[in-house]
Amino acid sequence: MRLLGIAIILALVSASASAQNPVRHGRALLRANCGACHAVGSKGPSTHRAAPPLRRLGRSFDLDDLPRLLSRGISAGHPDMPEVRFNEDDARDVRAYLRSIQE
Repeated sequence: MRLLGIAIILALVSASASAQNPVRHGRALLRANCGACHAVGSKGPSTHRAAPPLRRLGRSFDLDDLPRLLSRGISAGHPDMPEVRFNEDDARDVRAYLRSIQE
């Protein structure tokens, strides 16, 4: 019983530490919401041919504008991409991660 309590406490501490790291949190959000089509890491191709790797987003887009746009909702104007919308904190974490992987 005591080991179960310790395991629960360790899991909560680990989850809390992960949530406090904006880069890690941003990566998790992108994997969950964009990773089915876009390459969200620092290497590798996108699974959807028309979806650019997110590590190249900074070449054609000002990442400083990203949190504002993500909190309003972004849609690409093509049927394969759903509208993407994050709260302000999540949007800033996404930007933090994207900045860490830009080529």
